[in-house]
Amino acid sequence: MKRSIITTSDGSKTIQIEDWDEQYHSIHGAIQESKHVFIKTGLHHFVNLYNPTAINILEIGFGTGLNAFLTALEAQTQAVQIHFEGVEAYPILAEELLQLNYASLIDPNKQTIFDALHEFSWGELHSVHTHFTLKKRTQFFSDIVDVNTFDIVYFDAFGARVQPELWTESIFRRMFNAMKVKGVLVTYAAKGSVRRAMQAVGFVVERLEGPPGKREMLRATKPPEEC
Repeated sequence: MKRSIITTSDGSKTIQIEDWDEQYHSIHGAIQESKHVFIKTGLHHFVNLYNPTAINILEIGFGTGLNAFLTALEAQTQAVQIHFEGVEAYPILAEELLQLNYASLIDPNKQTIFDALHEFSWGELHSVHTHFTLKKRTQFFSDIVDVNTFDIVYFDAFGARVQPELWTESIFRRMFNAMKVKGVLVTYAAKGSVRRAMQAVGFVVERLEGPPGKREMLRATKPPEEC
């Protein structure tokens, strides 16, 4: 499928899959979307609730590495130890990576961190800095079998319009199993069918204000068994 690099409304780049008319990030602002959905509504929410010293995060759709990059910076800012695992079946190409401008817009002094996220080998554990470790997994989402491991899941798969099989009860059951009790899953999606699939496997689901250009998003919490 033909892919191209486009500029979103906040000046940040993303990858567009032209045959699907689908992008890796919101056309209304790649950085704005990531900060709102995954950092503010996911990471900050969890930190504010539990004040943890260590957090395990699973990202469904490592993609451009933007969410991992922002999280690595937050780990430094908040002095919390974050272990991050990013799952991606089809890693982006080197020539695409060179055109992404996230570090230059967020903090040019952190370009080496963004580069490291992509330069590190897949399938192995790496230390990005003293507060952030990374493991990238080349894997289909349907093959995830982790149990009681993650505090937060960033669910950033391609939309249900183009890949409905990624937004099913079967996939969300794998997410539920992979998460610890009181863990949270955040996604840009807000479709009723997605919310119902999450609820069907046991999540407590909230509709929240979406990022720029999107009215709503979803946050799902894994409740204690007695709930």
